[in-house]
Amino acid sequence: MKKAKPLSESKVEKAVTDFIFSFPFFEALTSEELLYIAEHINFVEVEPGEVLFRQGEQGDCVYFVVEGELDVIKETQRGKGKAKGKVVITTLSRGRSIGEMSVIDKTPRSATVRARTEATLVTLTSKGFDVILQKHPKIGIKILKGISRLLSQNLRKTSSRLAEYMLPMG
Repeated sequence: MKKAKPLSESKVEKAVTDFIFSFPFFEALTSEELLYIAEHINFVEVEPGEVLFRQGEQGDCVYFVVEGELDVIKETQRGKGKAKGKVVITTLSRGRSIGEMSVIDKTPRSATVRARTEATLVTLTSKGFDVILQKHPKIGIKILKGISRLLSQNLRKTSSRLAEYMLPMG
């Protein structure tokens, strides 16, 4: 995980306010629950071109984009012995998240993420999520539902994109 850099107090205050209102991921939570979650999140700032994490690295947190843009890059290989390539599969901006699966299954990252612009992110580590689940299971369940909704939406989008590339039956 990228090291968190401290932000100025005014920037933190604005970012927290903007963060809470911009993520449907947390819409089911009360203001008290959001305050509790705030104890378990960190802010990260990245510069353009900076790699947040690489494909294959161990995942340990979910990132939420507060400001800026991130490219999600997938390494590809077109057959045995052929050179690997890189493809930008999507660009994430404010209100989007990346790495949701890692707080659940702790598997290696499935893509590389690089900052396209200067970006401010919020992280929730798998350790922080585990603490929330243990101490406040109701909050944890609401977060799990949010993660499930995001993963379901992403799977539907991926299925639709895949169908566009497949040959029609018949």
